[in-house]
Amino acid sequence: MMAPLVSAIDRSQKIASSRSFRGWWLIACLVLLFATFAVWNPTAVLSSYNIQNIIGDASTLLIVAVGMTFVVATAGIDLSVGSVLIFSQITAAQAMILAGGDGWTSTAIGVIVSVLCGAFWGLINGIMIARLRIPALIATLGTLGMAGGIALLMTNGINIRSGIPDQLTLTIGAGRLFGVLPIVSLISLAVVVVAAFSLSKTRFGLHVMGVGSNATALARTGIDVPAVQIRVYVISGACAGLGAVIDLARFSTTTIGAYSTLSLEAIAAVVIGGTSLFGGIASIVGAVIGVFIPAVLRNGFVIAGVPSFWQQIAVGAILVLAVYLDQRRR
Repeated sequence: MMAPLVSAIDRSQKIASSRSFRGWWLIACLVLLFATFAVWNPTAVLSSYNIQNIIGDASTLLIVAVGMTFVVATAGIDLSVGSVLIFSQITAAQAMILAGGDGWTSTAIGVIVSVLCGAFWGLINGIMIARLRIPALIATLGTLGMAGGIALLMTNGINIRSGIPDQLTLTIGAGRLFGVLPIVSLISLAVVVVAAFSLSKTRFGLHVMGVGSNATALARTGIDVPAVQIRVYVISGACAGLGAVIDLARFSTTTIGAYSTLSLEAIAAVVIGGTSLFGGIASIVGAVIGVFIPAVLRNGFVIAGVPSFWQQIAVGAILVLAVYLDQRRR
């Protein structure tokens, strides 16, 4: 009975392998995009400070995109990650302040609280989608509103700007390994490595791909498909919670109004990176490349003085193009 599932996954993986050229195409697009902005303003774009900023700015989106990859691999979607990140960030900040606001103990408490808050919202999403059979679009749209609304109620819409431990902001947020590599980027890299191994080398990864490839065949082997779906949404929420801590470490303040398009950017990065929106084909490494396209785009627009609403238009257009190309490949 396992044969249909293995066969479906093998076909998906062969299709993904046959499109390996797409990775080079993505890298070429990324280089071309960066070169375009570099020609526009070489002094600003090519400075080591700006390049480090691009890498640092991509860290939060990269962690969120990793969680989104698991969700999309099962043919799901999570629109709530932006609000979940904000809720987790505010809760973590308040927890650190209550714990004393200084020292590694307060920092650790904040990190744990943030990740657990994200996982909690992911669990709610997973239960609604897998057990209550609510469409993922509606379920995550609902939690987007709930998490965002509660976050605003907790702070009256005012960002928390004080009481964040220096250990979080100075050691992690502003820290550099060998004075070059941002610590937050190394954390996101560790998340990427763990996720890539989990998705490609573990039984859980096989089940995730199986849900997207042929959920019926997977269920016939005795695997609890709803349980797998719940886990991927918990992973997505936990990644949003970790991204919240990374963002808090970098800016030393909560950012209530900063992530209205986070889910759009994460989905765009995942699909651009080769993960099929219809499930069954996924690439963590591709998501990494896909993350840097909107990151470079946002950075270039800021340097070029382009109004922020053009960023949303550009990312939306990239997402539509990526989905169109995905359909053509199918």
